[in-house]
Amino acid sequence: MSSILGALRRRMLTPSTAETSMAVRGFHVKNAESKERLENIGATFLRGYAYAVESSTPAETGERLESVPRALRGFAYEGAGMGAAVHDALPGHGGRLAGLLAGHGRHHDYMIYVGVGWAMARLPRPLWPDIRATDPLLRWLALDGYGFHQAYFKTAAYVRTPAAHHPFRWNGGHHHYTARAIDQGIGRALWFVGGTDPAVVTGLIHTYPEHRHSDLYAGAGLACAYAGGADEGELTRFADASGVHRWALAQGAAFAVEARVKADTAIDHTHLAARVVCGTTAERASRACRDLRPPATASGTWPAYALWRHDVAAHLAALSFELKGADQ
Repeated sequence: MSSILGALRRRMLTPSTAETSMAVRGFHVKNAESKERLENIGATFLRGYAYAVESSTPAETGERLESVPRALRGFAYEGAGMGAAVHDALPGHGGRLAGLLAGHGRHHDYMIYVGVGWAMARLPRPLWPDIRATDPLLRWLALDGYGFHQAYFKTAAYVRTPAAHHPFRWNGGHHHYTARAIDQGIGRALWFVGGTDPAVVTGLIHTYPEHRHSDLYAGAGLACAYAGGADEGELTRFADASGVHRWALAQGAAFAVEARVKADTAIDHTHLAARVVCGTTAERASRACRDLRPPATASGTWPAYALWRHDVAAHLAALSFELKGADQ
């Protein structure tokens, strides 16, 4: 049971669900079903956030998160990642994020790291979690979360007038890659800003400079596969419209598929997105992400995370060409 102090923390620290309504955000509404889907995702994120800040222990947080329906559970863990990081930033608190990742959250670590990025967007820099103590590979997902937050809540600056990158520095390394990782989060947010309408999302991406399109498509690919909201025809048109960034889109979708498969939260849409966007089955897309995952300690000009993305995209492209050849 949550303590009185925990309930007080929730009231003081949990954002209002009104902040995630499509009307408040001014996002495109494709239809009532997609609107409900995206607003449910926002509400579930905040539910997970609340569990993390009000629970007495990380174990209690994990148990409560496991009660969330499978289709939405990952979003609750994403919110909990933010909540745990915010909780640990409070005076006299600590260990909530580490405890979350060590428990049930180990199956949702992708989403939890994304949630940490939300906390970085909300907390003063001196209160940021020590990113150097986190997984060197998955820590890049925190920048994805940061980019998503900024595009979602500061849409005018990050989406409506996207002429330039916004300055950002962190302690995670490879500063030349930070803007690209943030763009992946911005691309993911565009799926929400565009109301799950691939035509609108494509149009938004093309308002950015060309050199940013690949990362934006990768983020949008992740969102279209994980959050859903598009049918087969829409996903097909989205893949076709991505043009030379087709396999960046597929790579993002594959990461989403792997996140759901690992957490045992795959749904019908997971398999649809894998087939249409990745060009293969969910099982093969997930396995490619696992098999190609580099050592967390890999060193070089580019972070291991960037090489991982490149290798998954190349693998999916090669697989597609093989399948086309077999059909001829």
